[in-house]
Amino acid sequence: MDQELALAILLSGRSALLTGAAGTGKTHLLNNFIAQARKRGKKVSVTATTGLAATHLGGNTIHSWSGIGVSDHLPNNFFERLSKTRRDVISKTDVLIIDEISMLHDFRLDMIDKVLRTVRENDQPFGGIQLVMSGDFFQLPPVNRPNEQGGGFVVYSDAWQELQPAVLYLERQYRQNDEQLLEILTALRTGDVRRRHVEALLARTEIEPPDGDITELHTVNVDVDDINIQKLAELPGEERSYQQTTTGSKIYVENLQRSVLAPENLVIKLGALVMAVKNSPQKLYANGSIGTVVDFEPLTEYPVVEFRDGRRVTMVPDIWELRDGERKRASISQVPLRLAWAITVHKSQGMTLDAAKIDLRKAFVEGMGYVALSRVRDLDNLYLYGINRRALEVSPDALAIDEVLRRASRESVERYRGTAFRSH
Repeated sequence: MDQELALAILLSGRSALLTGAAGTGKTHLLNNFIAQARKRGKKVSVTATTGLAATHLGGNTIHSWSGIGVSDHLPNNFFERLSKTRRDVISKTDVLIIDEISMLHDFRLDMIDKVLRTVRENDQPFGGIQLVMSGDFFQLPPVNRPNEQGGGFVVYSDAWQELQPAVLYLERQYRQNDEQLLEILTALRTGDVRRRHVEALLARTEIEPPDGDITELHTVNVDVDDINIQKLAELPGEERSYQQTTTGSKIYVENLQRSVLAPENLVIKLGALVMAVKNSPQKLYANGSIGTVVDFEPLTEYPVVEFRDGRRVTMVPDIWELRDGERKRASISQVPLRLAWAITVHKSQGMTLDAAKIDLRKAFVEGMGYVALSRVRDLDNLYLYGINRRALEVSPDALAIDEVLRRASRESVERYRGTAFRSH
């Protein structure tokens, strides 16, 4: 399905799942839809399953927004304890966005459905709200921890079966422009990895990147922190630090902080490899753009970064907000940078990297290899330390679901193509 038809279906008020491979522009389309829906006077609540994904869209986690928190079930006194503020937000919402839907358990979608029906006193699915879910089931799955209720993808929930959302499967690739890498990623998505694909990846373990700094992706936090601290220490010159400023109560600020990729105290030096962690409002850089600190502004001391495209930008503080419907709960102001010698695979979701050196020897969950390998545009800018068998695996459930979703998307195209939706 193309972006134009998908947007028209969303603007028609239909509940839907927006899906597609990494790099097909899901977040771009969501942002476009949110802006247009709000322009039409709709109250849009923007949420995601992780705080990190929520900040990309300027929203809140679905667990916090709905009031369910991290519970596995709704306690008996749940509705008596639900605050008036939470009830008001739910009652006034016309459109609910849930991004990174692949990470939400089926039973939690059922919990959200029950909360919305009860609060809104409306027994339609999700209390009559237009629900727009976005994500890719081949990326990171729901996490099942010991001593917690286990669950699967949201498509197995009762609420999904009753809602029967339209499926909008985006197919045009905006990130990868390299046939060989696309073939490998497609093989991963279809569970059909052949010897030639593995050999092509293993060949990238024998090629060293050209001189100069390159971002590394690792599967565990401790490796990332060690590399960034060590590389910064190796640079000559004095450190410059930038402390974030915040508004809102402590608990909301802490909640938001977990989702903001810029550190509380950003420490850099001249020559540091850095990454932009937010899209520039003026489109001067994007979330994931890599550059080097080349100067500091004389009066403000803000860092001047030369990005890989040659553009020099003075990096001024930007603002992240935690919103609850229309209400602002907390904000963080910080220079939108982090050290970029290394980053975790998990935090790289949604980013496009010009080049990366990736360590998949410790990959520990299905989909992790797919997320990491799909961050770059072509195989020539992909370098590997190594790769384990788990990195080449995707969820068997995701494979089965994908066939169903592709078929449902084709049905959506047939149903809506050539109708008045195009003129919306």
